[in-house]
Parts: sequence; C-alpha cells; structure tokens
Amino acid sequence: MPTLLIIAWLVRDIRAAEGPLAVWEYWSGTADLRDAPRTTTSATSLVLLLAYAAAAVAALRSASAASVLIVTGVVTFALRLPGVWTISDASAPEDLRDRALLTTYVALAAGLALIVAGVAGRRPVPEGAERPAGPGRGAGVAAFLLLGFQGVLVAAWEIRQPFVYPSDLYPGWFIGGGPLTLPLTEGPPGWVAVAHVLMFLVAAVGAVAGAAHARPLGLIAGGFVLSSGVLGTARIVHYEMYEQFIDMDIEAQLNMLTSISSLVAGPIVILVLARKGAGRTPAGGAPGPWGGDGPWGVQPPGYPPPQAVPGQQPPVPGFGPPPSSPPPRW
Repeated sequence: MPTLLIIAWLVRDIRAAEGPLAVWEYWSGTADLRDAPRTTTSATSLVLLLAYAAAAVAALRSASAASVLIVTGVVTFALRLPGVWTISDASAPEDLRDRALLTTYVALAAGLALIVAGVAGRRPVPEGAERPAGPGRGAGVAAFLLLGFQGVLVAAWEIRQPFVYPSDLYPGWFIGGGPLTLPLTEGPPGWVAVAHVLMFLVAAVGAVAGAAHARPLGLIAGGFVLSSGVLGTARIVHYEMYEQFIDMDIEAQLNMLTSISSLVAGPIVILVLARKGAGRTPAGGAPGPWGGDGPWGVQPPGYPPPQAVPGQQPPVPGFGPPPSSPPPRW
C-alpha cells in the first residue's frame, strides 16, 4: 500500500509540474522557486519506493526476511511520523491536505504492520538451517567506515547550521511550521537529517559486527547517501560552482566536497552490502567472521574447547600458546 501511495503522489507531482524534469529541478534545488509549482514529494519518497520494492523481494526469497521487514517498518515510521502534525498547518488546498494526512496515517500503519510481521516471523534457527546473513568482514568494515563518516558529516553540518541560519528558523527546522515551506508528504529537513544520522551510525556499527539487520538498513542508508550526493552534485553542475572552487571560502568548498563524497560513498555501500555475507554459517557450522559463532566472534556457551596436541601442554584460554621454553630462574 505505501508503494502505491508514493507512486500516486509522484504521478500527481509530475502532472502538476508538467513533466518529470521540473520535479527533478525542484528536488535538486535548481528550479526557479518563484515560478516552479510546489511538489508534495522529495527524493526521500523515491528512496523509500525502491526500499519497498527490495523488501517485497527479500520477504519472499531471503532468510533475512524478518530483519528486512523490521528495518523497513522502522525507517518508514521514523520518516513519516512528522506528517501527523505538519500537514494540518501546511499552506495547501484542504482536499490535498486531507489526502496527504490520510497517506501519512496509512504509511504509519503500514510501518507498524511491517515491524509486527517481522517480529512475529523471527523464530529460533533450527540446527543446520541457514542463518540470516550479515555482512562479511570486508564488507562490514567498508560499510562501517563509509556510513560512519557520512553520519559524522551530516551531524557536523547540522551542528554548524544554527550559527549560519537565522534564529527564527528553529525549532521549525526540526519539527516543522514557522517560516519553512515543506513538500506536503515529507518531514522537516532537520528531522530527516537526524533520522539519517541515526540510520547511518546504527548501520555502520551493525555492519562491522556482522549483524543481520545491517544489510537491509545499510542498503537503505546507502540509498539516502547516494540521493544526497546526486542532488548536491546536480546543484554544483547546474550553477557551475566547480569553476569557482578555488575562490570560494572554506565552508563552501567543504559543502561541495561533502556532496561529492556522498556521490562516491553511496554506490560503494550499496555494492558491498548487496552481496550476501559469508560471515554467518548454518547453526553448528564453521566460526563466524570474528573467529567465533556467537556475537563479535565469541564462542557460545558449551562450545567445545580446542583439542590438545599429544605431548603438548593445552593452551590457557585467552592467553595464547604456552612459551616455547620455561622462563629463566633468578
């Protein structure tokens, strides 16, 4: 249902703007806002649309279906929640606001339904069955570095903005209202940015730990990183800012580099996490990516200790092999 609603709003915006190019220009900030019609969507809707399509496929074919459903539901609920209070005060025709508010309630209900379905579908893994696959060691480290860096970047810009933007922009930047004019079905930019930071950091930590939820969450996070990079780079190219890069102040240069870094990091995160992780094995199989079958490579209780070699003293757990010769006496 959320998929169909997003498609309906995208079609509405394309018709109102008289073409997809006008919608793209509005999303990227390259349109003349004095003449361009206001859209009801943003690039967030497009990323969510792709996430729903991937979740539908994974729910039918993947052993990680429960994690995919839970992650998709949580992301949907977090990003659509502000519409409950922002749409009612929006400057839009009443019938449009009513439809947008109904869409928000449906999206929230669908998000909760996905979470409930995912939790209900989580069952103990039978002996020898396939476990939900988390990222492998290399993919996890790469995702940790890239998503962690992007999370720090977004957080740093959010901390910087109150020193640059007018004070009357807050708290509307985070909760809506005030001088802001938002796409009707989308959340305030500050709220979305905080949601992205949490998403990036949770996915980064989960990826390096080999957690099963890290793959779906990291893929969605990578989609948002990529969309941010594409939109930012589109503004750079449209206004030919790259030609004045040397003459710009340091903050403008960092802003441009942030967009370019997102454009590079997004596809890499998606590629490394799209591959099925090799770190998790069937229950009772070989050790995981950190040397053990339990969390962070720790062996589960009851795991058999290593067998001692005949004629050799068994190793002391946690302290490595015994010395090759006895210590000298004083």
